Amino acid sequence: MADFKKAFDETMKAEGGYVNDPDDPGGETYMGIARSRNPKWPGWVNVDQSKNKANFPRNLDQDNDLQQKVRDLYEANYWDRVKGDEIVDQDIAEAIFDFAVNAGPATSIKLAQISVDAHPDGVLSQETLNKINADNKRAFLAVFALAKINRYMNICKDPKSPSRKYFYGWVKRTLEGV
Repeated sequence: MADFKKAFDETMKAEGGYVNDPDDPGGETYMGIARSRNPKWPGWVNVDQSKNKANFPRNLDQDNDLQQKVRDLYEANYWDRVKGDEIVDQDIAEAIFDFAVNAGPATSIKLAQISVDAHPDGVLSQETLNKINADNKRAFLAVFALAKINRYMNICKDPKSPSRKYFYGWVKRTLEGV
């Protein structure tokens, strides 16, 4: 079965750090955790306290309590929601988990369902898990990647979309996982 720690470490390569980009709909984020979407996350207390200390935001990486809160959020809100522990192949689990972090668990599950010709309802049933675990790894990853890129294209097709500046990074992130 797939390993959360490995998946988490890979995803953090793309999500790491503190950002407060006015064009990002998520607004202020730390390690990919958007304050606007997770306003009650207890890690924000740590972040806010660190803003008044030297070396902000670099000092956040040294806060072990904060790092544990990050891992806990990702495991409960993303890994567990996509049933990562029940996916046999590590690369497939990482792809589904990483996209759940980027687009939300329901969206990631829907695209995984589409990739294995299951009903795309955003709920990972045992039937869908069985199909994912039985699918050809390379085929699944390729179809899943194309579905993600298609979603990004739809988000960015409007030339005035503020998300267009993220398109290249999203596609690059997708292709690195194939």
